[in-house]
Amino acid sequence: MRCLILSVVIAFYLVPNLLAEEWPQWRGSNRDGWWNETGIIDKFESEQIEVLWRQPIGAGYSGPTVADGRVYVTDRQVERKQIERIHCFDWKLGRKLWTHEYDCEYTVSYQAGPRASVTIDDGRAYALGAMGHLHCLDAGAGVVLWKRDLNEEYQIAAGRRMPIWGIASSPLIYGDLVIVHIGAKKNASIVAFDKKSGDEEWRALNDRAQYSAPILIEQAGQPVVVCWTGDGVAGLDPRDGRVHWHHAMTPRNMPIGIATPLIDRNRLFVTSFYDGSLMLRLRQDEPAVEMIWRRVGQDEKNTDALHSIISTPIFDGDYIYGVDSYGELRCLESSSGDRLWEDSRATPRNRWSNLHFVRNGERVWMFNEMGELIISKLSAAGFQELSRAKLIDPTKPQLSGSGRRNGVCWAHPAFAYKHVFIRNDKEIVCASLEAE
Repeated sequence: MRCLILSVVIAFYLVPNLLAEEWPQWRGSNRDGWWNETGIIDKFESEQIEVLWRQPIGAGYSGPTVADGRVYVTDRQVERKQIERIHCFDWKLGRKLWTHEYDCEYTVSYQAGPRASVTIDDGRAYALGAMGHLHCLDAGAGVVLWKRDLNEEYQIAAGRRMPIWGIASSPLIYGDLVIVHIGAKKNASIVAFDKKSGDEEWRALNDRAQYSAPILIEQAGQPVVVCWTGDGVAGLDPRDGRVHWHHAMTPRNMPIGIATPLIDRNRLFVTSFYDGSLMLRLRQDEPAVEMIWRRVGQDEKNTDALHSIISTPIFDGDYIYGVDSYGELRCLESSSGDRLWEDSRATPRNRWSNLHFVRNGERVWMFNEMGELIISKLSAAGFQELSRAKLIDPTKPQLSGSGRRNGVCWAHPAFAYKHVFIRNDKEIVCASLEAE
């Protein structure tokens, strides 16, 4: 009996609560930045959040993902030779379960490490590196099930289509397919592979690559993959890659869109650093779009509406909340793009200053580039800060040694099992956000 009780206790401790929220892909379970969890703290007890565990890792921009009791993150090493690595940790203890590494010589700018978050689906981990290495691994054991060198196979760099900041879009799963955004020529901007074999199933668009991750929506009763490329916003049939619609959005400088497209009922919103904001109407009688408005400022300092860089805003009915080009937190009227208010308290004023937004009920959790976690409320009346505390230190490699400020943390945190997981260029940490 004593052994049975001990076994139950151990199982309870090691296995995550099946009712708890996971974070199996970029921006959460539905790729929408919602954290549907209860029993979370209302405020921090001190100015420094207590870390439950930390593990050393190398540099990288990729945010952690969490599923089935495991935490996944990627990084880069350059000491002996240039390699990218995929790591897996136990979520409660932080114990490393496995690491897979492979040779990867960078020819892109901002060389800190991989950009895309690992996607977990049906016991498999899908990791896309900065130079286009796509791996499918057994999520529990770390064994490679299949792999593709997309840069080599699709001649991305040779065709002068490798983005200056590398491949950054996290893989999207639809049914038996894994869909990636690589921007290759020969109608291979978006490519779908069989998720079990790695065989190509379809390809679509001849657009250049961008850094934005595709999302899956329903439009006119059909599944549609929305892809924001370096040349426009497109809606594809995820089953065969057929292009339902394509709205041109030619960049005036270079493709630089990073924010994920946002959907609110029948509207779609995108925003970028140089090219401002675009609002489209998603028709419901057929898969097609119409432009509602487009706002672009004079330059990166004299902006209009929202010129976001790394951060994906919040689209909440009548309002859009986002961080502008130099860290200005703004509220827009979604019907027109008109600015209702601006606030400079959430993140320091710097070029590309960043906030990651995650909604949890009526509250918005913000993670700023200084490694601070902020509990807030956002409304048309303004930004209400409820509590703020330091979670992790900013580090310098993500700015490639730039002297503009003393380090940043640009990776997106994961919220799972009532905990938060975040990385910088030296470590990955876990902290509890569970209420007493």
